[in-house]
Parts: sequence; structure tokens; C-alpha cells
Amino acid sequence: MGNADYVYPSTNEYRQCAHPVAVPPPQPFFKSFKNSLKETFFPDDPLRQFKNKTPSRKFFLGLQYFLPILEWGPRYTFQFLKSDLISGITIASLAIPQGISYAKLANLPPILGLYSSFIPPLIYAMMGSSRDLAVGTVAVASLLIGSMLGDEVNATENPALYLHLAFTATFFAGLLQASLGLLRLGFIVDFLSHATIVGFMGGAATVVILQQLKGILGLQHFTQSTDIISVLRSVFSQIHEWRWESGVLGAVFLFFLLLSRYFSKKRPKFFWISAMAPLTTVILGSLLVYLTHAEKHGVDVIGNLKKGLNPPSFGDFVFTSPYLTTAVKTGMITGIIALAEGIAVGRSFAMFKHYNIDGNKEMVAIGTMNIVGSCFSCYLTTGPFSRSAVNFNAGCKTAMSNVVMAIAVMFTLLFLTPLFHYTPLVVLSAIIISAMLGLIDYEAAIHLWKVDKFDFVVCMGAYIGVAFVSVEVGLVIAVAISVLRLLLFVARPKTFVLGNLPNSTIYRSVEQYPTTNDVPGILILQIDAPIYFANSSYLRERISRWIDEEEDKLKSTGETSLQYVIFNMSAVGNIDTSGISMLEEVKKITDRRGLKLVLANPGAEVMKKLNKSKFIETIGKEWIYLTVGEAVEACNYKLHTCKPDATNEDSQPWNNV
Repeated sequence: MGNADYVYPSTNEYRQCAHPVAVPPPQPFFKSFKNSLKETFFPDDPLRQFKNKTPSRKFFLGLQYFLPILEWGPRYTFQFLKSDLISGITIASLAIPQGISYAKLANLPPILGLYSSFIPPLIYAMMGSSRDLAVGTVAVASLLIGSMLGDEVNATENPALYLHLAFTATFFAGLLQASLGLLRLGFIVDFLSHATIVGFMGGAATVVILQQLKGILGLQHFTQSTDIISVLRSVFSQIHEWRWESGVLGAVFLFFLLLSRYFSKKRPKFFWISAMAPLTTVILGSLLVYLTHAEKHGVDVIGNLKKGLNPPSFGDFVFTSPYLTTAVKTGMITGIIALAEGIAVGRSFAMFKHYNIDGNKEMVAIGTMNIVGSCFSCYLTTGPFSRSAVNFNAGCKTAMSNVVMAIAVMFTLLFLTPLFHYTPLVVLSAIIISAMLGLIDYEAAIHLWKVDKFDFVVCMGAYIGVAFVSVEVGLVIAVAISVLRLLLFVARPKTFVLGNLPNSTIYRSVEQYPTTNDVPGILILQIDAPIYFANSSYLRERISRWIDEEEDKLKSTGETSLQYVIFNMSAVGNIDTSGISMLEEVKKITDRRGLKLVLANPGAEVMKKLNKSKFIETIGKEWIYLTVGEAVEACNYKLHTCKPDATNEDSQPWNNV
């Protein structure tokens, strides 16, 4: 980096390129406040479609907004039905065994897994905006419910109260989800970053897999804790109770499930093989137990499942102390996790098919289906990735595939539940382990390490917290680290020196572009964030240090002494009163050192506040420029046409230009 190639502009060139920086016209307070609210809560402008419409048309559009089925339903064709029929039957074959398995994971009666795959998909089909999301229960939410409710109530000793608390927690989860959508507060979910979700899901999957050793090994007594140490201690302290029959069955079925998944991954057109594998294992396992009477030789089975559709449960909610607090806490945490997973999955598949989904509308849909579901013996549901991926690969066209799945589950509830009597629990454990292995995304963790070490720390913090302490602690650790990083971004913004790219008027970071040239007598700094109370003190100290370092460097090389400090404000989207005070202090510091402070490219919001605070009068309009190039040209013009003492704060040579 040097200064030999810098070309000084002529006076005529400078006069042609100088442009004043405008202060935006003042706006009434209420108009400005309204615009701020709109940008915060309505960035997608959902009310745009209602403009210039008749009242009847507005009413119908409002119904379409909350019930998208009214929008795509009239355009539904027989070709769509054929595709959705195949997709719905395919995901039903996955939903039935997974539903039973995940209910056991939550320490709930297995039939609840089927109930939760009947009512909620029907609600989502009417209200959801995703064509590919397949609704049902998920392992992580089931684990959370089992862990958090289990700390308060023992599911074995008091099953009725535990069941009622699960319904109550689901109700509060749905209430929170729907409220976030209606109040346009979906950005809260964004605090669960991608790195947080990768680590959290991986840790939860690890815990779930280890807990399934109870079913695989046929253990009767097992720890209620979810951390790895407690689970492994419980497994290896009961070696004398391991049942080899159960272990062999589990290993065989797990191998079959993993083999089918591997085959479908290698040959995507045979996706249906992995989708049908769980139901196949249930059928084969049930036949094997029935023919060999394995239930009499240490292989536990599901037992009787109640026939019939969902019984109402709105009278079972628990609103009394001390259980209400537990239900609310469980509902809020599981609701946020389920919401983040459902929206992330929906957006992922929408991107593949080139359409958009409304995050806030999805929150209302998911929340409503959980509120309604909790009133009809369902526990928490969302859009699991595995089921949605099968739905996507099966060629679904609309949310009607959820209706087809619900009808298949309804048929199962009415007529087929007795067939699950002999289903071995070890098969359910194998199904859960197979599904959970897909949630341990080690490739994503490696990618985080390569791209962003801090994101990797967030990921591992979530993983270690979930796996070695508890699910709740892991979530808190991950969110805390993510928020800490956000605060660091705000409180410690990037500042860097700019240099001139050879043979141009472009100025870029000297670290990113080592070939840039210094501009003699001028220090150009870029502030890469809004200036707020949280970072104003840091910026004042960092700017002073930049000036000290630049002056020391110039003294050691014997080059032209520093005369001007230019701030490139293009990345400063906003500034508060603390930030303005910081600029005033920096102005005093530069004045005491005999330097001139110059601003380049301040935005409209910044100019408006600088004008109201009288800082523009303090610095002088002639020291604010539209671009860094213009500011440098002006400073160079002064350096080579004015006497050194003409650069102090009392002189205004621009009046003579």
C-alpha cells in the first residue's frame, strides 16, 4: 500500500463533482411513527391487496388470508388430486408408526399419536400457506414435553394428571403461536439462529437415541433424566436385566430401516421405500410377535389401543396451582421450538418450488391447529422435516395431502387399532432411532466451523447443554450465546481504514484490498453499523486510537502530517442522541489536534437527526459530502491551495470556491 499512484484533481474537476448533501423534508410525528410501525410489524405489507376494493371483496380477501383453502380450492383439479392422493397415503404410512412412537417418547398413551395426526392436519389444510408441510408430532417436542412435565408429575404414578397437563401445555403453546402471528411478532422466533437449531436438534436427537436403549434392551426401570451421563449410567447399571431377544429384534429392524433410507437416498425416485419402511417394520414386528408369542418371552408390546375418533378434552385443562406454571412454561418453550421447526421446514420446501409462505400466517395456522387439537385429545404438533420431505418427494401439489393423511388415520382409528396390539415396543424404538439419526447434522456443524467459528461455538453450546445437562438448559445456553453475539455486533461494530484503489475514485478497506493507496494527510474511516448508546463510547475510543496510530505512522515515515479525518457514514443507518454526543466529542478531539472532521454519505435518518441537534451547524455544511471521493477531492484541493492554518475551525474557505 502506498501513495505514489494517487492523482490530484484539478479545480474544475472538483467543482463539477461536488454535490450538496440534502436534509430530508420534515414529516409529521404521527406519519413518521406510523411508517416505523409499518416497517417493524408489516414489512410484507399484507394490507396492500385490500386497496381500492369493494367492501364485499375486502371481506372475501380477508377470509382468503386466514383460510388459504378458499384461494387454491376453486382452482383445484383432478390432476392435483391424483398427486395429493399418492402423497397423502405415503405420508400416512409414515405418520401412523411415528405418531405412536413419539407419543411413547412423551410418556403419553400411544393412541394420542394417532389422534394428533387426525385433527391438526385438517385445520392446517384450511389455514396453512405451505403446499408441502406435512403436519404431525415431532420427536424433539415430544422429548421436551416428557422431560418438563416429568419433572413435576410422574406419568406412571399419576397418568391422568400428566395427560391433562400435556393437553394444557399444548393449549398454551397454540395460544402463544397464534398470538405471535396475529401480533406480527414472528421476528422473535429469529432469535433461534440456524446454528442454535442445528446444535439443539443434534443434542436432542442424541439424548432421544440413547433413551431408546430402554426399549431396545427391554429394560423395565429407567432414569427420568435426559442427560447422557444419567442415561448411560441407567443402561450399564442394569446389564443383568438386558434381554437378548429384544436386542436382536431391535438391531434387525434398525438395520432394515437404515438400509431402506440409504437406498432411497442413493436412488431418489425410490423415496417411497424409506417412507414405507416404518409401517413395514410395524407389520412385520407385529406378525413375528403374534406367531412366536414373543410377548411371553420378554418382548414388550403396545397392548390394547382404544378404537374410535378423538374424544373431547377441553374439560381436562388444568388451570390450578402449582401445575399451571409448569403447563405454561412447557407450552411456551415447546411452542417456540415447534414453531421454529415448522416455519423453517415450510420455507425450505417453498424455496425449492419457487413460492413464498407468510411466516405470520403460518404461526396463526400452527397455533390454531394446536389450540383446536388440545381440545380433542391431541398434543403438540408442527411440520416435521422427515414427513414433509416424504410429502415433497411424493409430488404433493397442495395441502390436500394433509387431508388425505388425516382420512387414512381416521380409518385406522375406526377400524385398525386392534391390529397394533402385538406391535413390539422395540420396533417403535428402532423407528425413533432411525428418524433421530437424520437430525444429527454433522455436515452442517463442519460447515459452521469452516465459515464462522462463533456460530460453531453457538452450535456446540446448544449441543453440549442439551446432551450433558438438560434440554431446557441447552436451549437457554444457545439463545444466551446468540443474544450475546447480537449484543457484540451492536456494541462493538467494525471500523476500518479506507484506501484508494489505483486509477479510480473508489475507496475500500485496506485490509481487504492491500493494493490500495494512502491519501497523504487524510485518514478515511468507515463505521459499519448504526451509532447507538451501546456503541458510542467504544466508537469514540476506537476512533481516537485510529487517529493516534495514523499520526504515529506518519511521524515514523516522515510523510505529510495528518490534516483531515473523513468518516464514511454510508453504513450508519441510524443514530441516537448518544451517538450525536459521540460525534460532538470527536469533533472537539480533532479540533484540539488541529485536524478537520469531515462526513461522507450520511443517510436521510442520520442527516435529519444531525440537523435537529444543530450538529450540522457545528461541523459546517461545507464539511459534509455526498461520497468519499468528493470529500477526498475537496480535502486535497484545500491541502494544495490553502495555507496550513486555513484548515482550522474558524476558517471557511469554501465560501470563496
